[in-house]
Parts: sequence; C-alpha cells; structure tokens
Amino acid sequence: MQYQSTRNKSIAITSAQAIKQGLSVEGGLFVPDSIPKVSIEEIAGLKNMNYRERAEFILSRYLTDFTAEELKYCVENAYTKEKFETDNIAPVYKLDDKAYFLELWHGPTCAFKDMALQILPYLLTTSMKKTDENDEVVILVATSGDTGKAALEGFRDVSGTRIVVFYPDNGVSEIQKLQMITQEGDNVSVCAIKGNFDDAQSGVKKIFSDGAYKELLAANRFKLSSANSINWGRLVPQIVYYFSAYADMLKADEITLGEKINVVVPTGNFGNILASYYAYQMGLPVNKFICASNKNNVLTDFIKTGKYNKNRDFHTTISPSMDILISSNLERFLYHLSDRDDKLVAEMMNKLNTEGEYEVSKEIFDRMTELFAAGCTDDEATLAAIKKCSEENGYVMDTHTAVAKSVYDNYAAETGDTTKTIIASTASPFKFNQSVLIALGGTAAVAGKDEFTLLTELSERSGMKIPQSLASLKTKPKLYTSVCEKSEMIEVVNDFLQI
Repeated sequence: MQYQSTRNKSIAITSAQAIKQGLSVEGGLFVPDSIPKVSIEEIAGLKNMNYRERAEFILSRYLTDFTAEELKYCVENAYTKEKFETDNIAPVYKLDDKAYFLELWHGPTCAFKDMALQILPYLLTTSMKKTDENDEVVILVATSGDTGKAALEGFRDVSGTRIVVFYPDNGVSEIQKLQMITQEGDNVSVCAIKGNFDDAQSGVKKIFSDGAYKELLAANRFKLSSANSINWGRLVPQIVYYFSAYADMLKADEITLGEKINVVVPTGNFGNILASYYAYQMGLPVNKFICASNKNNVLTDFIKTGKYNKNRDFHTTISPSMDILISSNLERFLYHLSDRDDKLVAEMMNKLNTEGEYEVSKEIFDRMTELFAAGCTDDEATLAAIKKCSEENGYVMDTHTAVAKSVYDNYAAETGDTTKTIIASTASPFKFNQSVLIALGGTAAVAGKDEFTLLTELSERSGMKIPQSLASLKTKPKLYTSVCEKSEMIEVVNDFLQI
C-alpha cells in the first residue's frame, strides 16, 4: 500500500516514509491510496483475540511494508499491562441497554492519546531503520492538553529522537500542566505559548513548511516529524479500538454479528472520529457517527451546514482538549468524501488559511450528512451530564466524555434512534478533578483545596482509585516553566537543539 498527500495525490510513498515524514512537503496529510476491507467473518474472528492481536491484525492491513515481526514488536511493547494497569487495554463499560463507554484512558497519562502515542515511538523508530534514516528526528507537538504529555511519555529517552511540546498558557487543566512541566527525560522540552491551541498548532505547521529552516536542520543532522494526529502513525492505531469495542460487544452478546452500532466521539481536531470512519470504510457495521463539540462548535456548524468558518470567538471551556477552531484531520475526511480530489482539497485549505472559511458542494454535504450527525453543549450542560450519570448510573465521567454523553442524549431524544451506541470515553475524571467535583458537589466542594486534595476527594466520591501517574505528580519538581510568544517558537526549538 502506498500513501498519497491530500493536496497532491501524485505523491506515492510507503507507510514507513509517511510516518517518518509526518506532513507532506506542500502541507498536505498522508492517506492510504486505498481502504483495506475486513470481512464480517474476520470481524467475528476478532472476538477471540486480545487487544494486541487485534491491533496486529488491523495495522497489518495499512502498514504493508512492515513485517509481521516488526508489527508484533511495536504492538507488544506499546500495549502492556504495566503501562495500562489492565490486560483489557480498551475496555467497554455497559451503562444501560443502549449506551456503552469505550474507556480509552487506562494508559500512563490517563487519556485516549496513549492508545496511539504509546505505539508511535516504536512505529517511528522502526520506520527510521526501514528507510535508512541516520539523522536525529525532532518531534514537534502542539497540544490542547493530552497529546503533549502522552507524546512526551511515549518518546522519553527514545534513541534517535528529540521532542518539543508547545501548550497554550492558561489553556489546559492544572493536572495537564503539571504532567507536562514535570516531565523527565534527556530528550524532551516543554514550553507554554501566549495564545490558544490554534496558535500553537499554526506555529508548528509554519515551522514544518519553512524550507530554509529545514535546510538548516538538515545541515545539523536533524529531521522534523510530528506526533500530532496529522501523522498517519498517530491516526492508524486509533482505528483498532473501534473494531476492538465491536468485538467485545459481540463476545458479551450485547450485539449480533453484523448489527449496526452508533459511534459518539467528543472531538476538536476530528482525528478520533475520523479513525472510526476509517473503521466503517473497512467494513465495521456503523449506523451513525455523532460528532460532539463543546462551546467551540465549529465542527457542529460544519456538519449541519456544510460551511466551515473559524472566524468566531474562541472559548476557554472545562473540556479544554476540545478548545480548537482549526480541525486538522477534517482535511483527510474531505479528501475521501470528494473522491480524492486533491486540487479541491488544496483549494479549500488555502481558502481556510487566507479567509478563515470554506464551503463544500451539495454532493459532499449530502454524503457527509447521510452518515454524520453533530451536536454541541456548553459547560453548564456538561456539568449537569456528569451529575446525572453519577446519580442515575453510578458512573463518573470526565468533562470531555460528558460532552459526548450530553450530545448523545439530545440526539437520541430528538431522533428516537435506539441503536446501541459506543461513546468514546477519552479521559480519566481525575485529570479534570476540579470540574468533576464541582459537578458532583458544587463549588463548595473545591473551595480552597489544592489539586492533590481534590484527587483524594474525587477518589472518595467516585470509589475509583487515583491513577499512580497522577498521584506521583505531588513530589515531582517543576522542570519547565518558560513561556514564549507564538512568534518565538522557532527560537525555542533552536535553543533546545543548540543550533
């Protein structure tokens, strides 16, 4: 299988080259030149596999230049019981007769990004060997909270790599910030920027598209790559857990083979829900995709109108990982919906860059809305969803999962759709302990209390054990406290690389 750029489909490279490179030279994203199919009988066979075996099966369909031994090495090192505190890497929790939570937060940083970023370093270093890469790879990451820590943890002390993470100052939760600024490792660096996530993401993309800077890096034996979901190596592992969830529901006799399910995903960058769409294209029986947004509802508006417009107020919410106005992975989705029209995609992305908006044709809009629904919710409704789910079901959600549950409840009420539904649960409630405790007990529950007191109180209220990776933050020194202007990001990288 070869990989094309969404803005120039004449490009044809291997998956190892695509993973190493991250972004195409003209700014496009790499996509497979065809979507591999999985038969209903093969889906039935997944029922009797563990998560690692399912991952090897799905990844082998896309990473065709990797040997079976190479894939096994990557998968078995990534998805261990020690890292995920469970053998069931992505368990499905039955909430009621219609809704099921796909828990994607049992990894070392307590967020769904671990599902991809624990394996990406192995995929990347294997790709480097396969392509005879001798330069040191520099990973640049913009994060809205979870990707940064997950990438730092995944790439920590990985030979042949260095990683620089930029996060929006005052735009992440206190726990997310502590996770990043206490990060250990000889090859890591972290810096806050004055601005929001879109500023950080745009800054990273600008560095990637700077030809003169790439030449400077090459002269110093460095090569840029990305751990954001613009990198195919970040996105492809996420396809696995949707197949895994379906197989687990089959095994538990919650569905019959071939029965369609709904998928609800809280998303800002469109990567997680795009992974479920790839699973559907491969053959996973899906009835409807429900895209859930917070008050930054650019995706909801797009799916409902066909018009994408980032020229709007940016809101800082209690679900900060979704505080995004430029959804990078939508580019891949548009490429597929437009029958791989690279010129059209390039034109729309250029329009987004210059005018901040674009609109799709009626044909593309109709294709999208046949499969996709969307909804958004504000902070007040998010808190209400956490409280209601705890009181009625005894289950405590984080703020992002609560956005998805709130949007799903509204969708089900409006449509009467009773299809069994997987809701992507994307983070541990402990990562957003203050907001979750406010939902459960009001503002008095958090007044005058530090993060670690809040962790203890949430554990007592929820009956859940505090993840060790979060409890240990209390005694870790703060190693990275610098803040830069978005125009200074390249200097931060230079200082770290000493060039």
